[in-house]
Amino acid sequence: MMTWRHVTRDDFPLLARWLAEPHVARWWHHETSVAAVERDFGPSARREEPNEDLLAFLDGAPIGLLQRSFLHDYPEYLDELTPLTAVPPRAMTIDYLIGDTANVGRGIGTRMIRSALGHLWGDHKDAECVIVAVHADNTGSWRVLEKAGLARVAHGEINPDNPIDDRRHYVYRKDRPKN
Repeated sequence: MMTWRHVTRDDFPLLARWLAEPHVARWWHHETSVAAVERDFGPSARREEPNEDLLAFLDGAPIGLLQRSFLHDYPEYLDELTPLTAVPPRAMTIDYLIGDTANVGRGIGTRMIRSALGHLWGDHKDAECVIVAVHADNTGSWRVLEKAGLARVAHGEINPDNPIDDRRHYVYRKDRPKN
């Protein structure tokens, strides 16, 4: 069973370990020092940021991280997306990782994204859709999105998280299910 909770300061050592994993570090390109994790995840953990950082648990064990936010709260990112695709006023985005290498390639990412979307629709009744940009070379990530039901709606240039990458990205979208 997949469950979720907000990241707390007590989770920072786990996040640092996950961010240092080669399969995560390649795409997240994140500092892993205590100070860097506090700087980057502390405001969200204290609910001082508009985004939400959530830990995913499978059968009680932590397996991944999900970040979710309304795109309008990050105008610089919104400015990169709007030339590529229509972005409704209440569009959200997600970013995600599977922490331990042993959990990669086992379908857990797809389960995690499906579960995350279900929770997102329940927690954010005003969310119109989810739009996610993924680097074109991050095949594992965009395949997870496709398996979880997101559709590729655009491709184009967006600043990468890792400076070794070029700007090629695919853009995925899933609209709120009709009830």
